[in-house]
Amino acid sequence: MTARVATVAFQGVEAVPVDVQAQFLSGQVNFNIVGLADKAISESRERVRAALHAIGLGLPGKRLVVNLSPADLPKEGSHYDLPIALAVLSALGVIPPDFLSRYVVLGELALDGSLLPVAGALPAAMAAHAQDMGVICPKLSGREAAWAGEALDILAPDNLVQLINHVKGAQVLSRPSPHLAILEEALPDLGEIKGQEAAKRALEVAAAGGHHLLMVGPPGAGKSMLAQRLPSILPPLDPREMLDVSMIASLGGELKDGQLTKRRPFRSPHHSASMAALVGGGLKPKPGEMALAHHGVLFLDELPEFQPRVLEALRQPMETGEALVARANYHVTYPARFQLVAAMNPCKCGMAGEPGHTCRQGPRCAADYQGRISGPLLDRIDIQLELSAVRAMDLSLPAPKEKSVDVAARVSAARQRQASRFQALGLAQLRINAEADGDVLEAIAPLDAAGLALLRDAAEVMNLSARGYHRVLRVARSIADLAGSDQVLRVHLAEALSYRQKPAALRQAA
Repeated sequence: MTARVATVAFQGVEAVPVDVQAQFLSGQVNFNIVGLADKAISESRERVRAALHAIGLGLPGKRLVVNLSPADLPKEGSHYDLPIALAVLSALGVIPPDFLSRYVVLGELALDGSLLPVAGALPAAMAAHAQDMGVICPKLSGREAAWAGEALDILAPDNLVQLINHVKGAQVLSRPSPHLAILEEALPDLGEIKGQEAAKRALEVAAAGGHHLLMVGPPGAGKSMLAQRLPSILPPLDPREMLDVSMIASLGGELKDGQLTKRRPFRSPHHSASMAALVGGGLKPKPGEMALAHHGVLFLDELPEFQPRVLEALRQPMETGEALVARANYHVTYPARFQLVAAMNPCKCGMAGEPGHTCRQGPRCAADYQGRISGPLLDRIDIQLELSAVRAMDLSLPAPKEKSVDVAARVSAARQRQASRFQALGLAQLRINAEADGDVLEAIAPLDAAGLALLRDAAEVMNLSARGYHRVLRVARSIADLAGSDQVLRVHLAEALSYRQKPAALRQAA
């Protein structure tokens, strides 16, 4: 008799069905696992054997074969422990096979028979819900799985004994309930920054339309402070976005206690980050920083210090909203619609262009340093802002009266205008201006004669590419939304162009 248990393998954020089959055969006593399993799955033989021994069950003196089907699909991870154990228990007649046929199972086993949490419970639960099946998972993963739907049948035991007792009717396992994370730590407030009013305005425009932002300035100008305060003016995640973000965080092991949060992700990798850390992949494919920043902010401080190959890997995801990881043995795609915020010094010492400072290496130092940012990457950044050093007299002034909550209200209103506009055009999949392109952009940002003449003249003088031309239109549309205007006026275009023409030295270097 062959016992079967359903589980999943992860390819990106997709949960692919896997059939775990167990059968006892005559012959030499052995425990074999076949089906292109990795080292962690091969070691599950000992965990399963020890867990069954801990609850008073032993394997018969027969040959046990466990097959993971389809056999040509690579499988990895410790979440196969529980499916293998339940398939063995079903083959022994402890658990009825018709009971297990209604569930997708995942979980790691401890040697004493207790169940340990695993990554990917939410994507697995979503896949099970789509197949009208329930989920069996460890108790610590139950809260996470409960977000897949109220109608989803979830069994989340602490150990194997509880699950067996539930099957036999000696114990009833209650369904876990979903929980939102309690955010006790307040985000840094924009009202704490003195001076840099132009930079605050640019940050508000970037937040309103989801635009990429580059800040160039000397050390201490407040670039990192401004970037860290961007999440405080962004609207919270809606339910659909929250599930999308949480599925990626679940695969990356980033969810704490299975609790979801409405706060947008803010990822700030160090400039020594590798290609796999930023894009994703590795020996065992996992989501990278770009995917973990989905629907949130990816902050790259000291931008020229990143490896050139790593920076160039940003170009395609910035356009498509997806991070594609292609290797010889796997091919996965992670959603990565992030908002890039980058900061850099104008030169190696950081003081190029500052009054009273003379560099021994002259303009060549700044040109070489800024030239590490390629022209194609720079062309994809909507807002390019040059910051000057904060003056001492600015620091002595009282704190600004306008706080993050005031700016967030304007940003939220602007985003609601954008969502309503896209909804009216039948483009519900678009939410912010940064996602609009081509005919859609021309439809939502019509220009009058004066504005069209200004944009044409500026495109020739500033040598704007086709991509740069459209990005100016996107930023101008966001500025108009902040002003509550249905029409993109000349004044909105002028402000958008001012964000495109700075810093000039950086563009020349690139």
